[in-house]
Amino acid sequence: MNTTVTAPSQATRQTQWQLDPAHSAAHFSVRHLMISNVRGEFTKLTGNAQIDPADPAKSAVEITIEAGSLNTREPQRDEHLRSPDFFDVANYPTLTFRSKRVEPLGAETFKLIGDLTIRGVTRQVTFDVEGPTPSVKDPWGNVRAGVTASAKVNRKDFGLVWNALTEAGGVVVGDEVKITIDAELIQLAPAA
Repeated sequence: MNTTVTAPSQATRQTQWQLDPAHSAAHFSVRHLMISNVRGEFTKLTGNAQIDPADPAKSAVEITIEAGSLNTREPQRDEHLRSPDFFDVANYPTLTFRSKRVEPLGAETFKLIGDLTIRGVTRQVTFDVEGPTPSVKDPWGNVRAGVTASAKVNRKDFGLVWNALTEAGGVVVGDEVKITIDAELIQLAPAA
């Protein structure tokens, strides 16, 4: 008996994934008074990914974050961050990231380069990505995998320029913001 195995077509190599918002978050960290880091997160985000395991460079990612979902565990600070001084949530309700290219670095590490838009300002940003993890099947039959992506940006590049000086001449809010996105992905069934 002769069995011939053919390589999967280009269309079947790519898998489609959807971000699970219940198990994903976008975290940020910024210096306060030049002495400590203040951390917060955006709790509402959606997104999708097309992953090509045979050629990761052909993968793509899109994420949308609801700016009003930010939480630093301090209500007064959160309201200030939602105001026109910072995210101006009333006029710019979402932050978005759309990948332009993926550069594989190793088995489970990548550079994800794309456009990050905050307050209507778009800048190219490079995320360091770990993952995707090996996929697992959950108790309900869904195939899941996880990724962690991190980057550093200058908030002033996106129009977040508010600041105040301290008595000693320092600033209240640092310019560099560390961003970390922890995403759990659910594989979508292939189109019939």
